[in-house]
Amino acid sequence: MTRIILFILKCFVGIFATIGLLVAAGILAGGLLLQNFSGWQPKLAELPEDSVLVLDMADGLIEQRSDNPLGQISMGSALILRDAVDSLHAAARDERVKGLVIRAGWGNPGLAQIQELRDAIVDFRARGKPVTAFAETFGEAGNGTLHYYLASAAGEIWVQPSGDGDSTGFAMEQPFLRQLLDEYGVRAQVGQREEYKGAMAMFTETRLPEAQRRNLQRYLDSTLSQIVTAVAEARNLEAGAVRGLIDNAPHRGSDALQRGLVDKLGYWDEASNAVEVAAGPEAELVSLRDYARATAGEDNGALEDAPIIALVHGSGPIVLEQGENDPVFGNVSMGAVDVADALATAIDDPEVAAILFRVDSPGGSYVASDTIWREVQRARDLGKPVVVSMGNVAGSGGYFVSAAAHSIVAQPGTLTGSIGVVTGKFALNELWQDLGVNWDGVQAGRRANLWSPHAPFSREEWDWLQSTLDTTYADFTEKVARGRNLSREEVLAAAGGRIWSGEDALAAGLVDDLGGYRKALNLAKEAAGIPADAAVQLLAYPEERDPFSALLEDAMGGEIENSAVRTMVRSLARLAQALAPLVGALESLNADPRGQTLHTGPVPDTALR
Repeated sequence: MTRIILFILKCFVGIFATIGLLVAAGILAGGLLLQNFSGWQPKLAELPEDSVLVLDMADGLIEQRSDNPLGQISMGSALILRDAVDSLHAAARDERVKGLVIRAGWGNPGLAQIQELRDAIVDFRARGKPVTAFAETFGEAGNGTLHYYLASAAGEIWVQPSGDGDSTGFAMEQPFLRQLLDEYGVRAQVGQREEYKGAMAMFTETRLPEAQRRNLQRYLDSTLSQIVTAVAEARNLEAGAVRGLIDNAPHRGSDALQRGLVDKLGYWDEASNAVEVAAGPEAELVSLRDYARATAGEDNGALEDAPIIALVHGSGPIVLEQGENDPVFGNVSMGAVDVADALATAIDDPEVAAILFRVDSPGGSYVASDTIWREVQRARDLGKPVVVSMGNVAGSGGYFVSAAAHSIVAQPGTLTGSIGVVTGKFALNELWQDLGVNWDGVQAGRRANLWSPHAPFSREEWDWLQSTLDTTYADFTEKVARGRNLSREEVLAAAGGRIWSGEDALAAGLVDDLGGYRKALNLAKEAAGIPADAAVQLLAYPEERDPFSALLEDAMGGEIENSAVRTMVRSLARLAQALAPLVGALESLNADPRGQTLHTGPVPDTALR
């Protein structure tokens, strides 16, 4: 039954993806014609002498540009986090740039991404350049708490008179399906190490287990405390007062103004006009993305002989097969072979001085994680430093692949740890009996049906499963102990499947420092013996562009300007994303459970939303 439903849903999603791909092909052809016959204009080629940059969160924030052409079109002008941070850093030192405007309130970036972007804005402002934030409202079009947290880095915050200050904090929720599964005769047979490992609790429990409740509460308390402290400092308020404002939110625009959360009420035209007037009569608003394009290559000559640091991305669930990078349609995965090959190439390249490994993953397959871990350990054994930069989530398998690194950097709000193991299967035999369906067949090999969903584990098979869990958990904790130079007792105290915020993980010895790309890059330079003030080439391994993507980017600047077509493609993407959780849940009923042995669980996907 579930296979039939899953097949139908996948066909449904596939139809829309195919339609979208045909639309993309038509757009590309149309774009080429427009370029030749309709006065097509390229993007900004030269930066005005007096510029005010605009960081528009409505564009979206991503870790990598999708290698799927349809995904690229749908994402439009989405900012790549590393590019945004580097551009802000460069703009802070660029005399042509007179200020920055943050258009907040839109989209759902992760906490760690917001913290990295916020640090870059704080650096920009520390260079004596003004920063203004504007939002129609904080909360209606995105996570109000995170967007206000970002905006608080500005010297002046505007909100539309009709807008709200909807900084209500964070909540984590997930459904618990045990009662429903019992009713239909579906039994989840799951083993875990240890009590905090909650990746399968939604199938085995009727409510959140107490140990996991305490653990998740601690994570949320840590993240909210980070935001309260930062906002209080930025807005010159007492931390207790900020906590009270969050507990009593939402606040109407006028109330937010009265309570010191914002500085002015006004519309975008009023805020942008005020910024331009302050910057001078010749000032022009320029998007951060256009600034990055206009300044690309300005330092290439100085970097030709600079040392090389390889950048390897590992995003999404960790799988044995090839990875995917299509965040729009939800197909983002860390393919073990792909990432291991990229690491191996960088390790074996004598021109690469160090490796920066960006990890943003909730984990997945134990074997796949171990494949990637091996290359990180091999680099360590050969004396080539690997520095891990953690994104929003680097838990379970995402932590496993990081454990052997020379050093690990996380944002204070990164969700990490989850050093634990979980596996099992769904037994559907009672469901089939109720439906009048009899499964029968033959087998060669006593345990050939070990993972079959049509019969429960036998006692012997269950004992084998427990032994496997013990062995896997021992391997995980031993590799963490070795990589982190911790005793077994210290690792076990931090393990048990417990998740940690980056801030708490630092205190537990699971990470070495707090920060983002730039902090990790500085540590990689230090580990490789490169002077702190020396320039380096940060090169992606493997090269990020494929031929079709390059054609799209070169022909049309990498995005589609026709708003009607772009809206159509984005609508298809949203539909695919809406169906993704249901498809994922059904896939869990049928997939090989070994692919989820080192998985943090569904909670990080819904965290801080």
